[in-house]
Amino acid sequence: MRRLAPALLALALAATACGSDQPVTATVESRTLTVFAAASLTESFGTLGKRFEEQNSGVTVKFSFEGSSALVQKLTQGAKADVFASADQANMDKAAKGEVLDGQPSVFATNRLAIAVGKGNPKGIKGLADLAKDGLTVVVCAPQVPCGSAAKKVQQSSGVTLKPASEEQDVKSVLAKVQSGDADAGLVYVTDATSAAGKVDKVDFPEAAGAINNYPIAVVKDAPQADLARQFRSFVLSEEGKKELAKVGFGTP
Repeated sequence: MRRLAPALLALALAATACGSDQPVTATVESRTLTVFAAASLTESFGTLGKRFEEQNSGVTVKFSFEGSSALVQKLTQGAKADVFASADQANMDKAAKGEVLDGQPSVFATNRLAIAVGKGNPKGIKGLADLAKDGLTVVVCAPQVPCGSAAKKVQQSSGVTLKPASEEQDVKSVLAKVQSGDADAGLVYVTDATSAAGKVDKVDFPEAAGAINNYPIAVVKDAPQADLARQFRSFVLSEEGKKELAKVGFGTP
């Protein structure tokens, strides 16, 4: 029997391989969705992001959690993102005014304030008025941050004036000071205090009803992943999204 030349042998092997029954593995495109979201959404959006990845092969959701005002500033200065979720309407309005949004925002949740105190509530804090007592170290969010704006509203409506030891740039920083013992109490969102159960105690107060925050979400203008951004927005607004948000205390708009 004549032997095939090396070149012919290679062609024969290739033809045999092409005619085999072995399955061909499809390549899944890798895509990254960048979401700018208020710090108070850390836990709930973290979970929703993982579910979104599971439902969309090859997709990675990258979050940037900060105070809403800081995120707006980054967007208006040219930072690239696909989705923006704010902890209040005022900062979303700033984003719209800065022409960094694609389409109209939609409100997907509401939130209200609560008082975070150390485990066991060692100072015996029962309500907002107690935070004005001498000898307490109280921290709040800065006025330009949604939780700080809400804190200002409840003080004005209740007549209680606080003298905070510090004004933080996001609600997680307030919570961290209470957890570490650097502060006796802090005004945070119900959702943050709930998420930190076991690390802090939560004290509800009726005056919080006068400062309910709406949380809007929008697709960012010139989003690198515009189609994915719209899908994620719809996912957050879906029943599945609402159920996850409700677990930590977010309300329904």
